[in-house]
Amino acid sequence: MPPVGSAPCPPCNGPVRLALASDIHFAGPIEQARGEDTDLRRIPNRLQRAALRAWRHWFWMRHPLGNNALLDLFLAQARAAGCDRAVVNGDYAADTASLGLSDPGTYESARLCLEKLRAAFPRRLHLVLGDHELGKLSFFGHYGGLRWESWQLATNQLGLHSFWTSDLGVYRLIAVTSTLVALPLFARDMLPEERPLWEETRAVHLGLITQAFETTASTRRILLFCHDPSALPFLESLPAVRQRLDRIELTVIGHLHSEWILWKSRLLAGMPRLPWFGTSIERMSSALRRARTWQRFHVRLCPSLAGIQIERGGGWVLLELDPTGRKPLLWQLNRLRRSRPADSSNLSAEQSVAPGG
Repeated sequence: MPPVGSAPCPPCNGPVRLALASDIHFAGPIEQARGEDTDLRRIPNRLQRAALRAWRHWFWMRHPLGNNALLDLFLAQARAAGCDRAVVNGDYAADTASLGLSDPGTYESARLCLEKLRAAFPRRLHLVLGDHELGKLSFFGHYGGLRWESWQLATNQLGLHSFWTSDLGVYRLIAVTSTLVALPLFARDMLPEERPLWEETRAVHLGLITQAFETTASTRRILLFCHDPSALPFLESLPAVRQRLDRIELTVIGHLHSEWILWKSRLLAGMPRLPWFGTSIERMSSALRRARTWQRFHVRLCPSLAGIQIERGGGWVLLELDPTGRKPLLWQLNRLRRSRPADSSNLSAEQSVAPGG
């Protein structure tokens, strides 16, 4: 992992192929033992429980703990495609407790996932912090939340940097932690006694982002990595970022899992906040209220490996770039499909190619 600050990559001859992945949601033994309905069993309201079950069954993810094999498939395909560098955009564990890495099961899942990633890309792996590493309230807000212990475990034990930059020819890669940037959206998720710690850490984080943008040469093109696009309006509020939006060639997001969700997010941009349907709906609608900002960041979604239930699969992205900047970015989506109805052991792959930026 590169340290906080600038981490130049080794000199490159010819095009560079980056493997991009997000939202792996690996489930280790502890989380597997809890069962797929562990979150549903903690919802006391029968109507809410039925609504979430239907949402998961038909649209989101019917078997959220059954997709571990996709990680090995992604790594094998990335190596076969000649990718010797990778950026993974957060959410390494299933986080069945919604407490981030402070939960032993989530910590175990993330550790196992990171071990596989680091073995596959031992020297050129860049890792971004997602929301599942830090915790957040469950869908209807009955349990879970941000925990300071999760932050400490992420940064001190698992070696996940909250902010990093890396120079690759004319490109500067910049990664931020979306939960910190968008911390006002997580006000209800924090323990009162931990709020000052989070706010202080956010202030430092925003300072690092400001410094990185201010010190990026005008000749460089920025590739931004931000797990949750809800953070983008908060980034735009920073003068250093707002004044240099034209230098951002591409912003890679995760979190939404599927282009279906990204498309609907764009459609619903500007909608009012909905505080009556649970914590997740309130947070998402608050983010969508300001989602028109996203297009100014040239957003592209790296889907989750498993995608969502209704489309039976997700994928990973091969991003090819010319370090001299003479050729445009190439964005190649490699789709991974799960077989019907729930057997994740039988997997297939297909590709679709589109220009980057």
